[in-house]
Amino acid sequence: MDNSSMHAESVSAEQHHVMGEVHEHPTWKQYKWVALILTLITVGEVWVYYIPSFVAGPLFVPTLLILSAIKFVIVVMFYMHLKYDHRLFRVLFTGPLIVAMCTLLALMFLFSKLSLTR
Repeated sequence: MDNSSMHAESVSAEQHHVMGEVHEHPTWKQYKWVALILTLITVGEVWVYYIPSFVAGPLFVPTLLILSAIKFVIVVMFYMHLKYDHRLFRVLFTGPLIVAMCTLLALMFLFSKLSLTR
């Protein structure tokens, strides 16, 4: 094999990798750990819901929102394979997501202050 054909093969492999076509998939062991973590977070959410003093407190909604956001990120990264996609797709997904989360947090803050003043 001459030098030019070896270079062409390496460039082709690099192009496939840059395009996001070549990546390693998670193993079954990784999927089991992800499922276990998601299950534990869900158990935590249900457990928090059944604590009457916590439900009446100001940390109830933020706690559930944070736990659900963590689950959302885990599902997107592993089960939707965003972790293994091209960086452009991650940016196109996470950019608007961050804007939406900031908007929701700002609205929650605004309306919580309005309801406290009444």
